[in-house]
Amino acid sequence: VNTLWLSHFLLWLLSSFISSGCTGQSMESIPSNSVVKKPGETLSLSCRGSGFTFSCCSMHWIRQPAGKGLEWIGEGWTDASKNTYASSVRGRAEIRKDNSSSMVYLRLSNLKPEDSAVTYEVR
Repeated sequence: VNTLWLSHFLLWLLSSFISSGCTGQSMESIPSNSVVKKPGETLSLSCRGSGFTFSCCSMHWIRQPAGKGLEWIGEGWTDASKNTYASSVRGRAEIRKDNSSSMVYLRLSNLKPEDSAVTYEVR
C-alpha cells in the first residue's frame, strides 16, 4: 500500500520588508507532528497566529516535496470567495481563515502520492 508521509511543520518567512519591530510574531501548527495518509484520503491541518493583527492579511500554505523546492498551495482570506489555489490542488483544497480564533485551516481531499511533502503556513 502506497502511503503518503505528510508532515506539518511551522515556517516563518522573514523578508527584507519585515522590520526588527515585528518581534513576538509567531505561527503555531496544531498538531506539529507527522501525519500519514493513504491516497484518496483527506488531510486537515491548522495553524494559530499570534503577535500580529491576524485579520489584516491573507495567509498562505506552501509545501516542499522531498528533494524539491517550495511549492505554493494557496492563499486564504476571511472572505473565502477571495481564496486562490495552485492548479495542482484546485478543486481538492480548501483554506479557511477564522479571525476570531486567529486560526487558519487547510483541507486537502483525494490525496495523491505527489501531495507528499512538508507543509508550511506563512503570512
